[in-house]
Amino acid sequence: MEKVLITGISGAQGRLLARRLAAKCAVLGADRHPWPMHPPGVEVHPVDLRKKRFENLLRTERPDAVVHLGFIRHFRTDPGVRHDVNVLGTKQLLDHCTRYGVERLVVVSSGYVYGAFPENPYYMDEDRPLSASRSYPEIRDLVEVDALASAFIWRHPEIRTSVLRPVNVLGPTVHSMIAEYLRLSRVPTMMGFNPMMQFIHEDDLTEAIARTLEDRLRGVFNVVGSGAVPLHTAIRETGGRKLSLPEPLFRPLFDRLFGLGLWPYPAGALDFLKYPVTLSGRRFREACDVRPEYGLEEIFSSFRR
Repeated sequence: MEKVLITGISGAQGRLLARRLAAKCAVLGADRHPWPMHPPGVEVHPVDLRKKRFENLLRTERPDAVVHLGFIRHFRTDPGVRHDVNVLGTKQLLDHCTRYGVERLVVVSSGYVYGAFPENPYYMDEDRPLSASRSYPEIRDLVEVDALASAFIWRHPEIRTSVLRPVNVLGPTVHSMIAEYLRLSRVPTMMGFNPMMQFIHEDDLTEAIARTLEDRLRGVFNVVGSGAVPLHTAIRETGGRKLSLPEPLFRPLFDRLFGLGLWPYPAGALDFLKYPVTLSGRRFREACDVRPEYGLEEIFSSFRR
């Protein structure tokens, strides 16, 4: 059987992907955190990507393909540790892939790397510059990871590498930034702004990653769900109540709360509540002819449950 290594396998998306691939592949995973009661046939190795033990894992197991999900995406960790894990860990992973004969690599980035700006056009394609760190310096590490992986595609054509940039991910198990925001009972919004937003169900993202592997795609791809809705609609449909605050109050208040550890996102994230970040999924649809199974109503319903 083909052997696939998943970094970050103990996270919600890693678990979903492992179960999706286990019927056809030998699945092994690497994660700093354990996965108790993982399915039979799935190997989970408690290793850090930055350590020698992780290199030894690739050297001894020689996986055919690697899916890189092993990022710190929240802001509760020290910024230096977050940057070290995300950037240094990815650099070392890329080196190991070239050294130990990995044939395919999928790096799951984020649609946030484009940044939220008033001049954003609707349905940006993959050639749009990665500008998020201009106004949101706290995610500079994820922009850097995306740039590293995108350059790797052309530097190492012998490895079929894909970079996926999904829109906001929702579902019953996911712990994405937008999911934590929409789980609030009173959801703060910026008065006078109601940007369009896109969502994809966690199962549809799982299928997109699996199909990227199976179809041996190469390139950079936005991954989108079914349609887009205004932010206020998303809040209502997921069972929340919006709390509109004027920007002169909103930004300094939540910047202060973030500094005290009482709010999970830095001030730069607030621009995503002001300006639309909508992506075109045409390139991915044409590459592997996969369509999302979940409509927006189903996405919001599964998230409420």
